[in-house]
Formats: sequence, structure tokens, C-alpha cells
Amino acid sequence: MLTIRGAVTTFIDETTEYAGDLFFEAGVVAEPDARGAAHQHDEVIDASGCVVTPGLVNAHHHLMQTAFRTLPGTRGVPMATWLPTMAAAYAEVGIDAELAFTAARAGLAEGLLSGVTTIADHHLNWGTAGVEASVEIASATAAAAAELGARIVFVRGSARDDAELAAASAEAIVGALVAGAPQGISTDGMLQVAVGPAGVHSDSPETFALLGEVAAKYGLRRRTQANEQVDVVIALEKYGKRPIDLLEEWGWLAPDVTVAHLCAVTPDEIARLAAAGVTGTHAPACDLPMGWGIAPVAALREAGVTLGLGTSGGGSNDAGHLLADARLAMQVAPLVGPALPAREVLGMATKGSALGLGRPELGSLTLGDAADACVWDVSGVADAAVADPVAGLLWASPGRRPKHVIVAGRVVVRDYRLVTADEQTITTALESLLTARRKHSAR
Repeated sequence: MLTIRGAVTTFIDETTEYAGDLFFEAGVVAEPDARGAAHQHDEVIDASGCVVTPGLVNAHHHLMQTAFRTLPGTRGVPMATWLPTMAAAYAEVGIDAELAFTAARAGLAEGLLSGVTTIADHHLNWGTAGVEASVEIASATAAAAAELGARIVFVRGSARDDAELAAASAEAIVGALVAGAPQGISTDGMLQVAVGPAGVHSDSPETFALLGEVAAKYGLRRRTQANEQVDVVIALEKYGKRPIDLLEEWGWLAPDVTVAHLCAVTPDEIARLAAAGVTGTHAPACDLPMGWGIAPVAALREAGVTLGLGTSGGGSNDAGHLLADARLAMQVAPLVGPALPAREVLGMATKGSALGLGRPELGSLTLGDAADACVWDVSGVADAAVADPVAGLLWASPGRRPKHVIVAGRVVVRDYRLVTADEQTITTALESLLTARRKHSAR
């Protein structure tokens, strides 16, 4: 049994907090033993002066883009400019399993060090990969997560891929990573597979249909992106309809679907999303700095749409720091509607994201939930005179990092350092690989 003792408060979920000790056993939140204390040889984490929260759940990332941050010509530009610029950068370096592993390991490590215990990786870039090579890329990404002790949801995405190839690849990835697992979730809950076209701007009705068939066959979640800048423009030009109309026609407005971004949605579209049971993901630190829009979070939530929070990838959001993005979500909310309370946004970054993944055991700390937690020190000067320590997690100390992080009852970050790997080794490996490949490409 792992005991977290002495916290200022524990954020159980959006509506519940707890002042006592927290107990983890066999990878889940447990009752204390009969003595009301930890066993003699069990570990105790001293959380004095700290707030405990569930592990954060990043509902929308593109881990490959960790290798392509702050590239010239990619900051604050229209999406129609950004997409080909990024494509050229991918082509220069080459997309393969080695890069997938090295970039994912850096992105996952960054996530753990900032309190993210689960990442949904919407992988869209495959180079010239056929089915076998795509399985190697997916396996490499999963291996990076396993090495670090992070949970990952690998989304077999598509961006202008051949529809039949994308479907065959998705089926092969399921067979390689989670064969026979219900809902595409490994027995230990550390790995999950989903499918996800990039959006109606890039993928055909056939791609949506065939990936939907794979999802139905294996019980996978479906994910896509809609209503960012270029998505609306291309949908209108190509089909004469808006993205939400097309998703509805193509059978992608349903309770097993999560739609990221949702910037330019109308009141009617919000009502239809809610009626269909679709979940959404807000990605303010991608969309706002790039000028691609702001999701009307309050209106979506009021209509009954469950919303999670995501960082998106390093090509548009150069950081994988979900708590910082939660702070930004609060700051920009009044531009498009009512202000958002800190607990609601923290709830989006935990339980809201988890529900969009079909993982109700994640993102909260009730009995039987997954033993994923962060211990945040709030005793320093950045938190001096903070009246509400939970709200202060978001409002005070931008860039705050957790002191300790636990995943499935295992400590993976202790005293602000990775337990499972060396941070500098991870950094050097990615930078060395990129340098070597760019030199080779320039010859």
C-alpha cells in the first residue's frame, strides 16, 4: 500500500475534495487497512504543504511534433500556411519508428514532469509507411510510454492517407498492440488504441467509413478534429457544408466520438453535438496563439457536452504542459462567454479528458479509481497568500510542476525528477537524431 499523507487538500474530482490520507493498493485507490494506517513496510509520501490531484489527462497531443517545435514559418500563421510548412519539415527528417520512439519519449517525459499521466497521441504522420512500417511506428510509441511508466492512447490517425491502407494499418496495430483486449485497452490499462481521421478537410468519406468499421469491429473509440480555421473553409469549398454537418452525415456524431478544437461552432451545432453525446477537447494553447479560434467552452458545457483538455502538438503548441494550458483556458474564456471557475477547468484536464477516452476510472480519486496522482507543492512564495489552494494551482505559478507523480500506484516522478529515465539522456537522443538526419538531408 502506498500512502499519501498530510496534504493540504486532495482534489477528488470537480465537486469533491478530501482532507485525509490517500491510499493506493494494487494500482487503484483503496481503503486504509484495518489499523487506519499504512503497513510497516509500505511507502509513505509526505504531502505536507501540498495539494494532491488526480493525474492530468492530455486528451489531444501529436507526440511526433515534439521533434518540430518553434520551426521558422510555423508561429502565428494561417493553417493553410502551417500545414505545408510542417509537411516539408517531416519530409526533411523522415518519419519512421526510430523518430517515433525518440520524439514520443521526449513528449511523454515532458508530460510526466508536468503532471500528465495519460496522453492521447493522435498520430497523423506516417511518411511512406505501409502497414508493416505503421505497426513499427505505433509499437515504438507504445514502447516509449512503457519505458517511462506513462499511460498512452495511441490513435491511428489519417491525414490524406489512402482509406484502405489506413483501415488495414489500424487493424494491424490493434492486432500488434492490444490483440483480444476489449475496447482496445490493455489488461493493465496502460495502453489503448483508437482511430481518428484528421478531419473532413483532409480525409474522405471513405476514410471515415472504413476507420469507423475498424472501430466498431474492435470496440475502439473514434476521434477527429473539427472547426479549426482551415477545416471550415475547406468543408464549405469542397462539399458546400460545414464540418459538423459532414460528420453527422458520415456517422461520426455519436457517444464514442471525441472531436478536438470545436472553435467555430454555432449554437445549433452545439445543440446537435450535445444531443448526439459527442465529447470534445479544448486546445487553447494551440488555437489561440495561432489565431485559429477559441472554443466556446462555457456554451458547450452548458449544453451538456463533456469537454476534456489537450495541448495539441509541438508544431502549434511548443509546450506539453497541460496545467499551463488549463490556466490559459480560464484566461481566454471571457472572450467568448462566461468566465470558467478553476475547479471546472481542472475537472476538464482530468475527468473530462478521461471520459472522452472512455476511461471513467481515470481522472478522479474515488475508491476503485486508477492510482494516478500528482502531489503539488503550494508552500513556496508563488503561493503566498493564496486563499484557495486548488484555484491557486491554476492561477498562481505559471509553469508549475508537480513534486511527485504516481501512475498505477508507481512513483514515476520523485522530487521533480524522472524515476524511470534520465531527462538529459532523452533530450540528447532526440536532438542528436534530428541533427544527424538534417545533415544527411542537406547533402
